[in-house]
Amino acid sequence: MHAFRSSCLLIFTFSHKMRSCVFSFLLMLTYFSASAHAARFDITNRCTYTVWAAAVPGGGRKLNSGESWPLDVSAGTKGARIWARTGCNFDGAGRGRCQTGDCGGILQCQGFGQPPNTLAEYALNQFQNLDFFDISLVEGFNVPMVFSPTSNCDRGITCKANINGECPDVLRAPGGCNNPCTVFETDEYCCNSGTCEPTDYSRFFKQRCPDAYSYSKDDQTSTFTCPGGTDYQVVFCPGTQAYRGLKATINITNKCSFVVWAAAVPGGGQKLNPGQSWALGVKSDTEGRIWARTGCEFNSEGQGRCDSGDCSGVLECRGHGRAPHTLAEYALKKNSYLDMAKTSLVEGFNVPVEFSSASAASCDPGIKCTADINGLCPMELRDPGGCNNPCTVFNNDQFCCKSDKCTATSYSKFFKDLCPDVYTYPLDHDSRSTFSCLNGTDYNVVFCP
Repeated sequence: MHAFRSSCLLIFTFSHKMRSCVFSFLLMLTYFSASAHAARFDITNRCTYTVWAAAVPGGGRKLNSGESWPLDVSAGTKGARIWARTGCNFDGAGRGRCQTGDCGGILQCQGFGQPPNTLAEYALNQFQNLDFFDISLVEGFNVPMVFSPTSNCDRGITCKANINGECPDVLRAPGGCNNPCTVFETDEYCCNSGTCEPTDYSRFFKQRCPDAYSYSKDDQTSTFTCPGGTDYQVVFCPGTQAYRGLKATINITNKCSFVVWAAAVPGGGQKLNPGQSWALGVKSDTEGRIWARTGCEFNSEGQGRCDSGDCSGVLECRGHGRAPHTLAEYALKKNSYLDMAKTSLVEGFNVPVEFSSASAASCDPGIKCTADINGLCPMELRDPGGCNNPCTVFNNDQFCCKSDKCTATSYSKFFKDLCPDVYTYPLDHDSRSTFSCLNGTDYNVVFCP
């Protein structure tokens, strides 16, 4: 990544007015993956007001507060951008005008927008089949934005500062904070000669959004990459919901034909008859796990025992469970604005589990493990409550990864073959095994989906 950033001057150049970042280096690239697939961009308006989303390629769409627009973009697309338009009025034929980001007075944008507008820019499946993406303030700022991957990759970009409120007087514009090139039209700010340096105005933007482009040659810290085939989300005004730090609700449902005793740390535990659910509130910045216990008997004081997943003989779990049990694990607000979630068989398997978001527009698809693992379990891993993990059975470094150097084994491959999208041993860093969502998302954990 460091080598890529140090060579970014070869990657980005700008037009005569230097108002937009154009991926000119892409014209020289010949590598393209024949197996590349279209990317999905989930564009979500979390502002308290209506915005008119714009995308080239893609067109445009009105988004009321809370609405999303799923946009599929062809593999190999380059020189592309997404932005929000504000203060718009359009007639029935899609003709009108916007206060910021206007693209020739039409709803379905065919060209770039009018400054000021916060930009999400990208090029898909380029050098070494990488996607390149950035948030740019080269055209100024109108709404806060998050631009982040939702699969394969976990490094996104955020620009959520109060730039409009703090904008220098000379750059103020109706609906936003303008870029100095538009205001002054000089080489110092427009980089017409290609040799410009940071200015007080570019530093104003950079101090508030360190990962965003702030002027035309701001390459070293502002371009990011993900593997080709990654999906993304662009969120307008993430601060109003995605960063609010409120509880997430995890709805835990038993669809098994038998009783399970749901367990959650943090959270405790609850008996769930078939069809019953438990709505668990979890604070932001929390890491936790959820699992099903089977074959339990508890007395009126919540003391007892379970065949699988037992947590020291209490109904209200305060610690982790005894193997085997299928795990749903999560870390809310893991990297400032994303939740990370996974389903794990590192502790073995007892019941099928699905872990997914309750608001699919804001994140990746979830992860299921529904195979008949108990029925197919190797004899040496069989346990009265399920299919055990090899670390519990053999207790050696090969399976327990005590030295942090272990690799896949025949047992982890057994689990992986049956549930390809789950964690199967402690160092199983397969990108399919984790999904991410914007902080503030609610979730579903379903036993026996």
